[in-house]
Amino acid sequence: MDAKVSSIPSAAPAAASNDNASRPKPCCVCKDEKAKRDECMLFSNAKDPQADCKSFVEQYKSCMLGFGYKV
Repeated sequence: MDAKVSSIPSAAPAAASNDNASRPKPCCVCKDEKAKRDECMLFSNAKDPQADCKSFVEQYKSCMLGFGYKV
């Protein structure tokens, strides 16, 4: 039984590495959306910047999801 349990985790990283090889690095995608999100969060004069910048955060999340990244 232990052999089956140990074989499952070793198979998962192999599948993950194949998936990662086929898509760009997360730092290389959605740069414009990330820049807008970061600028809004850093320089917002709102009392609650997270709420004020929600649309930029959602745009960034949507863009990253398009490349297969869950943020």
